[in-house]
Amino acid sequence: MLIRPAELAAIRDGAIDLAFRRWDRPRLRVGTRMRTPVGLVEVTSVDRVTLAAITPTEARRAGAASRKELVSMLAGRPDRPVFRVGLRYAGPDPRIALRAASELSTDERERLLGRLARLDAASTSGPWTRATLEIIDRRPEIRAGDLAEELGRERLNFKRDVRKLKELGLTESLEIGYRLSARGRALLGGS
Repeated sequence: MLIRPAELAAIRDGAIDLAFRRWDRPRLRVGTRMRTPVGLVEVTSVDRVTLAAITPTEARRAGAASRKELVSMLAGRPDRPVFRVGLRYAGPDPRIALRAASELSTDERERLLGRLARLDAASTSGPWTRATLEIIDRRPEIRAGDLAEELGRERLNFKRDVRKLKELGLTESLEIGYRLSARGRALLGGS
């Protein structure tokens, strides 16, 4: 679910706790936690509603100035039902603290190396984790397409794999390209 930056900030601050969307079917489940630039946003409810049932208070809770404004924002795709989505800020993204760790215990290092070995073993194109970490370390802030080309890889597959490293707290996405996190540097420096 796409949420604009101003709305994300308002969710974090508690000013917005609803969103309305036109979907052909529910796209989220209660309990889903979405990683966003402001941290985790949790889905607390998903209910199909009619436009007529939306109250002015709900419109304001969704960040609209008025019910009329919200209804006009939902005017597109009138053939699709409207869903009211309850939202709440669920805390900071846990990957932030994870990637800040500049020292790794022997156990943490072994666990990470094991995870990387499993990623390599599962890949249909062969081992990729070490080369990917090394190129990001050597060439931070370089476009993903350029890094992928240098490694002889397809850009979208490369980006997907970098996201796997990011999940482990080893890389950070930048406006352009990537860089190793403190945790990623600690792993490369000691392995």
